Amino acid sequence: MDEANLINELKKGSKPAFDTIYAMYFKRLFVYCLRFTKSNEDAEEIVQDVFLRLWNVRESIQQKDTLRSLLFIISKNYLINAFHRNINSPVYEDYTDYQEQIAVTDASRIEYEEFLHQLKYAMSQLPKTQREVIELSRFNQLSNKKIAERLSLSEQTVKNQLSLGLKALRMMLNNAPIVALFFILSDVFRYVDQ
Repeated sequence: MDEANLINELKKGSKPAFDTIYAMYFKRLFVYCLRFTKSNEDAEEIVQDVFLRLWNVRESIQQKDTLRSLLFIISKNYLINAFHRNINSPVYEDYTDYQEQIAVTDASRIEYEEFLHQLKYAMSQLPKTQREVIELSRFNQLSNKKIAERLSLSEQTVKNQLSLGLKALRMMLNNAPIVALFFILSDVFRYVDQ
C-alpha cells in the first residue's frame, strides 16, 4: 500500500495503517531528534510524542501524498519545547556549565599539545647553533654571556643566532595558536625535551 492510501486509512482510524506509517518514519525521526537531544531516551520520547500527536489529529490531516514534512515539523516543535524545558532546568544549567569547562580544558590541552608538537618539529629544523642558543637562553634561562662562554662563541654571535633562531621559529609557527608565540619567550619549553 502506498503512502497516500495509508494516509486515507489513517484518517479513518486504521490501526494497521498507523503501524505501517510508524515503521516507515520511526527510524528517520529518531535519528533527526537524536542529532539535537544527544540522548537516546529523549529522542525516543519525542518520537513517541510525535506519533501520539499524529494519532490524535489523524482526522484533520491535510496531507495527501506523504506525511514526511508534517512529522518533521511536529518533531521540530517538540524538540524546541524540550529545549526550552531543559534550558530552564537547574540540572541542565549545571550540566552545560560542566560541559563548557570540559570543552575549554580539553581545547586548551589539545591546543597546547599541538603547539608543543609543532615547536619540537620547528626546533629540529633549526641549524645546530641556533637550536643550542635558543635552548640555553629560553629553556635554561642563561644570559648571552654565559651562553657565549659555554659554546665558545662571541656574545655578538649569540645575539645574532638567538635573533635569527627566534625569527625562524616565529615564521615556522605562524599557524600555531597566537598564544604559542608568547611561549617562545618563556621557560615553558622545558617540556620540549621530555
